[in-house]
Amino acid sequence: MRGSYGNDVMTVLATVIVLGVLIFVHELGHFWAAKAVGIEVQRFSIGLGPRVFGFTRGETEYVISAIPLGGYVKMGGMDDEMMEKIEGGEVPGASREPSERDFDAKPIWARTLVISAGVIMNMIFAFGVYTFLAASYGARHADSTRIGYVVESTLPPGTEALATIDRGSRFVRIGGEPMEHWGDVGQALYEGVPGPVTIDLVEPTRSIEIRIPVTREERRSLYASVAVWHESGVGYTEPGSPADQAGLEAGDRVTAVSGQPTPGWYDFVAEVQARPGERVELTIDRNGDELVRAFTLDAVEAAGLDGAVRTIGRAGIERPAIEMVYEEVSMSEAVVAGYRETVFVTGLILGFLRDLVTGGVSPRSVGSIVTIGDLSGQAAQAGLDSFLGFMALFSVNLAVLNLLPIPILDGGHLVFLAIEAIRGGRALSVEQRLKWSNVGFFIIVGIMLWALSNDVLRLFGI
Repeated sequence: MRGSYGNDVMTVLATVIVLGVLIFVHELGHFWAAKAVGIEVQRFSIGLGPRVFGFTRGETEYVISAIPLGGYVKMGGMDDEMMEKIEGGEVPGASREPSERDFDAKPIWARTLVISAGVIMNMIFAFGVYTFLAASYGARHADSTRIGYVVESTLPPGTEALATIDRGSRFVRIGGEPMEHWGDVGQALYEGVPGPVTIDLVEPTRSIEIRIPVTREERRSLYASVAVWHESGVGYTEPGSPADQAGLEAGDRVTAVSGQPTPGWYDFVAEVQARPGERVELTIDRNGDELVRAFTLDAVEAAGLDGAVRTIGRAGIERPAIEMVYEEVSMSEAVVAGYRETVFVTGLILGFLRDLVTGGVSPRSVGSIVTIGDLSGQAAQAGLDSFLGFMALFSVNLAVLNLLPIPILDGGHLVFLAIEAIRGGRALSVEQRLKWSNVGFFIIVGIMLWALSNDVLRLFGI
C-alpha cells in the first residue's frame, strides 16, 4: 500500500509539473510577442475557469485558474466572447474604448506573430530540452549492430547488396571501422566518404561491397532503408485495439503468428501485415510460460514494410524498447542532435494524426488527462532524463495540436487571419467569429469527452 501511495503521489506531481510548465511556456510565448508588438495584455492565466489566486502588476493580472487543462493570455481589443466564457466571466477592461494598443488594431503580421508565438515557444522548449539531454547525457544510440530489416525499394543505386543481408545479421566493420552500436552504423552510412566500401558481417559471416552515395538525399535514404533489430514482443498495446482486447501485456514476447516463427519484430510485422481482417493465434512467452491468444486483426489502408500503400493487417501492438547507449558529444553536436530529435518527434506526431484520420490508428488510442498523468508518472519513475524527454515530446504534441484549424485554438485564429488577408484586410465580423468559436468550442469539448471515455473504458478493461 505504501509503495502504491508513493507512486500515486509521484504521478500527481509529475502531471502537475508537465502541464504547468508546458502551459506556462506556451502562454509565455503569446505574452512576450504581444508585449513586443505593443498590445495591451490584461490577463495572463495558467488554467481555465474561475480565478483561484493572482496578483496585478502594471496593466496585467497574473492568475492561477481552477481548471488545469490550458491557459490563456487576454489581450485588449481581442473580441472573443467564447474565451470570456472559458475564463469564467468578464475580465477587467473588457468594456473599454478602442485603443491603438488593441489586438485588432495591429497589422496582420503582428497578430500572426502573437498567435503563432505559443506554438513556437513549445517547439523551442522541446529543442532546448533535447539539446540539453544530448549535452548532459550524450547522444543516444541503440546498443546493437544487429539488422532487423532492409527496405529494398528505397535503397539508392550502388547499395543493392544490402538487400541480400539476412535478418539478424550483425555489422562488424564498415570500411574497416569497427561498429560498436547503431550510431556507428548511421555515421558510416550517412557520413562516410563517397565511393566503394566493404561491409563485414557475422551471423552468418560474410562480406559485401556497396557504394556510399554522393548526395545527402541518397545517403539519408540509404540510412533509412536499414532498420536496427527489435525483439518480437509487446512494448504496449493501443487501447481498444485487437491485441488490447485479447489481453496481451507489455513485456510479452511473441514467438509465432499462426504457427509461423517470429524471432524478430519485423518478422512479426510481416506476418501480421500479410493477414488483414484474419483471425490469428499469437504464441507468446510471458515470464517463461507459453500462452496462446487468438483475435481478429484490423484491416487498414497503410504503408507496409516495403513502403507500398495497401490493405494490411494490424494488431495494435507497439514494439518493445531497445537498450540504449550514450555517447559523449560536443555542444555543436548536441545542438544538431536536439534539432534532429525535435524534427523526428514532430514527424511521429503528424504521422499519428494522419493515421488517426485515415483509420490506420484506432480512435481508442486517443487519451485524456488520465493517460497524460499515467505516462507522466511512468516517465518520472524512469529517471530525470526520461521525464525531461517526455516533457519535450509532449511540448511538441501541444504545439502540433494547437495548430489544428479548429476555432478557439491557435490554428483557428490563424485561419481567421488568413481569411482577412485574402479579403484584402476585411476581417470576419465579431458575430461570424463568435459563431465559429462556438462550433470550435463544442468540437474541443467533444474531443475531450471522447478521450476521457476512452480512458474510463480502459480502466474498466473494456
